[in-house]
Amino acid sequence: MSDCIFCQIIEKHIPASVVYEDDEMLCFKDINPAAPVHLLLIPKVHFDSLAHAQAKHEALLGRMMFKVPQIAQANGLNNGFKTQINTGKGGGQEVFHLHIHIMGRPA
Repeated sequence: MSDCIFCQIIEKHIPASVVYEDDEMLCFKDINPAAPVHLLLIPKVHFDSLAHAQAKHEALLGRMMFKVPQIAQANGLNNGFKTQINTGKGGGQEVFHLHIHIMGRPA
């Protein structure tokens, strides 16, 4: 088993409040929310950060970005939302598995 906490969530070794899942990605509630709605969308394939994305990840990243507004709306963010991708320690990244923060206040 990987020591990556997000990989452990994907493998169901650690519980999470999942709001969306398909074959390629998983979205769950952040356990330390910075907004009333704070979700994390992660790919099921592990790579550390956006800086570590390769050409083979291009289509997956596009599908993830396309899914963000759908997930946001399904979680009450009908008047807008903020996305954030922290990359590397200097960019504020704390968990080194690519993830997209989806944050906002329900309408």
